[in-house]
Amino acid sequence: MAKRKADLPPAAAIRALADSEGRLPVKVTPGARVEALEIAGGRLLAKVRAAAEEGKANAAVLNLLAAALGTAPSRLRLLRGATSREKLIGIEAQES
Repeated sequence: MAKRKADLPPAAAIRALADSEGRLPVKVTPGARVEALEIAGGRLLAKVRAAAEEGKANAAVLNLLAAALGTAPSRLRLLRGATSREKLIGIEAQES
């Protein structure tokens, strides 16, 4: 059976959750059944299939968020929360 495509909110809605410096708080659920991003209660929730070991879930979150934003994963940085479910991700400003 093929994997289901991840459910992703619009990029503008995700960017609206970031502060003026491009920092985006994210709550992560590793080891989820399906991969998804959702906005609930004014915050971004990320569900990834990857296990929380050796940075696999962190990489999966960055890849999923990059896909939702339509940008490269290299434009995202994990600023805080490498070993926590509560993460702070930096989004680089897009060049015009």
